[in-house]
Amino acid sequence: MTSAGFPRAALFDLDGTLLDSAPDMLATANRMRASRGMAPMTLDLLRPHVSKGARAMLAAAFPEMEQGPREALVPEFLAIYQEELGRHSVLFDGVAAMLAALEAAGSTWGIVTNKPEYLARDILPQFGWDTRCAVLIGGDTLAEKKPHPLPLQVAAERIAIAIADCVYVGDDERDIQSARAAGMPSVAALWGYRQAHEEPALWLADVMVELPAALIAPSAWPAIRPL
Repeated sequence: MTSAGFPRAALFDLDGTLLDSAPDMLATANRMRASRGMAPMTLDLLRPHVSKGARAMLAAAFPEMEQGPREALVPEFLAIYQEELGRHSVLFDGVAAMLAALEAAGSTWGIVTNKPEYLARDILPQFGWDTRCAVLIGGDTLAEKKPHPLPLQVAAERIAIAIADCVYVGDDERDIQSARAAGMPSVAALWGYRQAHEEPALWLADVMVELPAALIAPSAWPAIRPL
């Protein structure tokens, strides 16, 4: 690794990193609660669980339900979420400018998420990313998902860029674990979804960043071989 600068490739988690999808998740959970005669839950209660996946969100939405019956709700959650997909979510402030800065610098960017690939792929056209995102790996694309390194390894392989020349950006500890296991520099996105007990400094990311707009500056990225 040498001087700091934009990476040859930036790979991103989706929910909680590029996309504030919590409002879509809340609409999904509240449709499920309403169908069971329950009052709506608030965004503040659901938001910390979004990056943990459907099962964690269902646990927050139905805390009194036993794990077995709650597990059976996952297909219903995903089906309703597909209907709500993109209806309420927005990009985090600064994401559009950050991606534009990467592209202007000649960097490649892509998405590696634990969201099912078909749902992640449906998001891309809403933001014009279907022609800009160089690679998309979902949680069901491969035999393994994060925190396993395979999704990042395959993403780098598909864009034909060495792992050491990529940087992974994510808001969850699993993101940083996946990057470390793959040997890929990482950025902890502190603007994302996080539970109160979590301490990002313990994740051992190469860099911690408070806001997406900070990544418009080349110096904010981990030091790698420059473009």
